[in-house]
Amino acid sequence: MPFVVSQSLESSYDVIVVGSGAGGGQAAYTLCMEGAKVLMLEAGRNYSVDAETPMFQTPDQAPLGAADTPQKPFGFYDATVDGGWYVPGEPYVNQTQEDAGRFDWWRARMLGGRTNHWGRISLRNGPYDFKPRSRDGLGFDWPIDYADLAPYYDKVELLVGVYGSNEGLENTPDSSPGCLLPPPPPQIYDLLMAQRAKRLGVPAIPAHRAVLTRQLDYRNSPARLHPGNTNAQRLIAADMRARAACLWATPCNRGCSARANYQSTTVHLPPALASGNLSITTDAMVYEVIIGRDGRASGVSFVDRTTGKQRQARARVVVLAASACETARILLNSKSASFPQGLANSSGKVGRYLMDTVGSTVTGQIPLLESLPPLNEDGADGHQLYVPWWLYGPQLQGKLGFARGYHIEYHGGRRMPGHGTATGLEWLTGGSYGAKFKRDVRRYYGSFVGFDGRGEMIPNEQSYCEIDPVTKDRFGIPVLRFHWQWSEHETRQAAHMQRTFGDIIAAMGGHTKSPIQSDGALAISPGGSIIHEVGGTIMGADPRSSVTNKDSRTWDVPNLYVADGGVFASNADKNPTLTIMALAWRLSDHILQRMRHREL
Repeated sequence: MPFVVSQSLESSYDVIVVGSGAGGGQAAYTLCMEGAKVLMLEAGRNYSVDAETPMFQTPDQAPLGAADTPQKPFGFYDATVDGGWYVPGEPYVNQTQEDAGRFDWWRARMLGGRTNHWGRISLRNGPYDFKPRSRDGLGFDWPIDYADLAPYYDKVELLVGVYGSNEGLENTPDSSPGCLLPPPPPQIYDLLMAQRAKRLGVPAIPAHRAVLTRQLDYRNSPARLHPGNTNAQRLIAADMRARAACLWATPCNRGCSARANYQSTTVHLPPALASGNLSITTDAMVYEVIIGRDGRASGVSFVDRTTGKQRQARARVVVLAASACETARILLNSKSASFPQGLANSSGKVGRYLMDTVGSTVTGQIPLLESLPPLNEDGADGHQLYVPWWLYGPQLQGKLGFARGYHIEYHGGRRMPGHGTATGLEWLTGGSYGAKFKRDVRRYYGSFVGFDGRGEMIPNEQSYCEIDPVTKDRFGIPVLRFHWQWSEHETRQAAHMQRTFGDIIAAMGGHTKSPIQSDGALAISPGGSIIHEVGGTIMGADPRSSVTNKDSRTWDVPNLYVADGGVFASNADKNPTLTIMALAWRLSDHILQRMRHREL
């Protein structure tokens, strides 16, 4: 595999891609399959899914029973190995530590980025989501619409494998025929929730997740993905045959050595490497884009994290896909006489309009699910069903008090027992010991449900990142300082989530562990904690108010592109990863077309 150390780089490449996650992986794949020579620079270490994924280990085989720790906040078996909200030697600054104004920044620092541990929820933005300002007068419209991205959503779904169904619901787009894999069957708690939620007028439909419920269609899909390119078709057909359907045996956040779910390291990078057109350098901390006398990007400067030495790499095109905030950091640190406020920042909008998903959670206990007989609950690690936003009409009429919606993710069932399975039952038992304690554990095991709201934040002037004037990381690179503020649209939305979750739990005959929070400011999760940050290099139709154009190309530098969530002009209630990949495929096609026309 062509992994190269920083001392052995070629003199120049067609394209440098900074970052190896959803956007960087997709951009590298698309470019390499069409013949472009690509250098991928990843700030974190190399990561072998085959060697490092604990597919079948049980919690008792891990330290502390696989419990969460500050170093492993999602548990010992989480696929993120060196990253998190706090990375040693790589700090960031918050203007305040108060929950209402704090932004928690998650960095993966590994090959594949966050795609190694995410929940695989893969939702398309709908037509409303690209034109929110036209609909309610708030935020910004994108310079593209759903029709521009729909063909790329199709391609991404065919390539990575997404299960789900077409339901014909408002602003919840259907996929083209053959794009979706069949969803797994709901479990008992899914069926009960869907039944009782329906009585409240709340719909539950099959979730869309990047998990293979059957092998990909390697006979027909390659031609749809790469029409006219027989070499690319051959490579991706072989790669699809090497991916197994899900075994329903291990949580997706561990990663998947069977390649049954999507992560860049198992889906995008193997066929790109097989093309012979991709070189990867890990431990390469990019801190600056180099600009030539002609005003074009000529490459990047980076620190080799293994030696501490500064290096440079050269290319005809630079694509930043380091994550929304890291890309903004690189641009803001790329100062020169021509760009004294940072590169591609003539609008002053780099780092601005940072957004995260609105989040709120309620846990309940359902007596109807107590003491059930043993059942085979093998499934897709949760998320067999979800609730799309269902109140577009009343919201548009101003009846809700907040302008944007949310969807509901929920979980339950008899998951793999762990250190927490028998803890925290006192609110139900009053405290028990010995034989009664064992009976209580068996009684309540599998009777809990959790509801998570995932809603849209409207971009605002008070939520942004900038370079801190004092603090630097261990490489001497200036770090980001975050400012954050929720509006009443978000806090009222969080309060609505709480009421809805409480109503559904009550309709299921259950009760909540904690009181329903009526104060949305207390119900809402801190900024960044959902790990869905977007914005910071938003796309637009006017160079005076945006950073990139409709093709994700920066207005100020004609060969510099952004392929991560930074270009989002709004943050729909849909999880952003599928849209990041669709946009990355689209911008890669644009780069290839310009190369063919000798514009790059």
